[in-house]
Amino acid sequence: MSRGGINFSNSPLLASKTPVWRSKLVVGLLALGFVTLALRATYIQVIGNDFFQTQGQVRFARTLELPANRGRILDRNGLILASSVEAKSIWAIPEDVAKADPKMPELARLLGMPLPELRKRLANEDKTFVWIKRQVDEPVAKEIAALKMAGIHQSRVYKRQYPEGEAAAHLVGFTNVEDAGQEGVELAFNRQLSGQAGSRRVIKDRLGRVVEDMRDVVAPVDGQDLQLSIDSKIQYFAYQKLVDAVKTQKAKAGSVVVLDARTGEVLALANYPSFNPNRRVNLSGEQLRNRALTDSFEPGSTMKPFVAALAMDRGLVKASSTIQTAPGRLTIGGSTINDAHPHGALTLAEVVQKSSNVGTVKVAMQMHPRDMWESYAQAGFGQKPQLPFPGAVSGRLRPYKSWRPIEQATMSYGYGLSASLFQLAQAYTVFANDGELLPVTLLKSNTATVGVRVFSAESAVSVREMLHMAAGPGGTAPQAQTSGYSVGGKTGTARKQVGKQYVANKYRTFFVGLAPVENPRIVVAVMVDEPSNGSYYAGVVAAPVFSETVQQTLRILGVQPDLSVKPQIVAAAVEEAL
Repeated sequence: MSRGGINFSNSPLLASKTPVWRSKLVVGLLALGFVTLALRATYIQVIGNDFFQTQGQVRFARTLELPANRGRILDRNGLILASSVEAKSIWAIPEDVAKADPKMPELARLLGMPLPELRKRLANEDKTFVWIKRQVDEPVAKEIAALKMAGIHQSRVYKRQYPEGEAAAHLVGFTNVEDAGQEGVELAFNRQLSGQAGSRRVIKDRLGRVVEDMRDVVAPVDGQDLQLSIDSKIQYFAYQKLVDAVKTQKAKAGSVVVLDARTGEVLALANYPSFNPNRRVNLSGEQLRNRALTDSFEPGSTMKPFVAALAMDRGLVKASSTIQTAPGRLTIGGSTINDAHPHGALTLAEVVQKSSNVGTVKVAMQMHPRDMWESYAQAGFGQKPQLPFPGAVSGRLRPYKSWRPIEQATMSYGYGLSASLFQLAQAYTVFANDGELLPVTLLKSNTATVGVRVFSAESAVSVREMLHMAAGPGGTAPQAQTSGYSVGGKTGTARKQVGKQYVANKYRTFFVGLAPVENPRIVVAVMVDEPSNGSYYAGVVAAPVFSETVQQTLRILGVQPDLSVKPQIVAAAVEEAL
């Protein structure tokens, strides 16, 4: 057979005989290859399916968290103290980002970070994902998107905003980038505010684009709104007056607390130094401390009204009883107690008005230590305030069995025990509420408040009149008076203790009082720490802050001036001036 003149039968190649085993080997190898492929496919599809599915999901499947919108924090009138707004978080796939991209400096500028730091983040060992910056404002995020840089992506998140800024910072607190509460109300009520995040299981391509949903979306459950008892107007005004006083007196710090004397609601709680919760950069412990709740100190003369009330309740004295305080000093157990000025014979009311240490001690030493201890404890001293607030202290009130006579004496005028400013404010609700201690709350309350009786109504009303005298002409704090409203209160000026010794030139000054006197609506407590502008007496340093805060607060609450008292105050002031 031939084709084109070629005879194939004469070809040496075709004419050679191929061994049978060789062809069988080739066929066998091919068959083995097909069997191997079939077994491998079976293993991948059936036996090892879970492993390979897992590997695929690791590379391409993602669970996207759908953030819940955190609940708002509102004041008692519905004004916003904290809310969440949409923001963007910037992230990158480092292996997709061109290291020499000419837009890199512009990206660093928009993010507000040095270029070397940005490059360092993009050099992260994880080549598929790295956070660049969390919670970027929307306008900045749009400018970043306009750069159209490969490997730079954005995710939608929520960012907290605090309209009241520094004025309510210690009260409201703040959250971190994960939207979890870190301080203040944001921390105390974190579970209620947080809600529950949703989720979406998807498959993404290598560029981070969603190409398929793997299951139904679990919708997020938004957090609950929280309405506080705070009045943002009162809060702002109290804070501003506190700031003015601290700066004027060249003091270290200050705090102010305003309580509703009928319901126990906290209307304002402010501290200075403060911080801006919207821009928390280089914060210090001094700025973050909620001093009204976390700092305890010896309350000084603010304890004298409690001794007077207890003595009247026990029938030991009356408001008109005469107590001899001459010569202005008293020795007990080798220690001498002095008055700032000698007064001679004083009634019990005048002892509180003039803030006589000697007179107070003479009354206190007629009592059993247990009676004083129980009275102080019932007023809340030595006990943590019933607030869901982080860091609130209980202060110190030692058991009465360990008191020596000199210690009972000093505790009667506020040395040897400690309390926070908030505890002092709550304790004075006893006098504002006819002898009953009111429970306090940070949440708006629409129900009647039931107090715990500490003193009889008669004794509480008598002390209220003494406080009115103390804040008027002839008392220790005439600068506490307020135009149009009668006020009552007590000064406290205490040396600061460093280690086991008192420092001669460091003082805390405070004033706690109520208004109007006949039918109290508010209790206000003010503390100024280490004033150094020439005066450290509470009647000069803290009382004016009280006066201005009381006047503005009562006006905001719509309380009518008690005009029947006002002419008496004015007349007495004129008489004293003459």
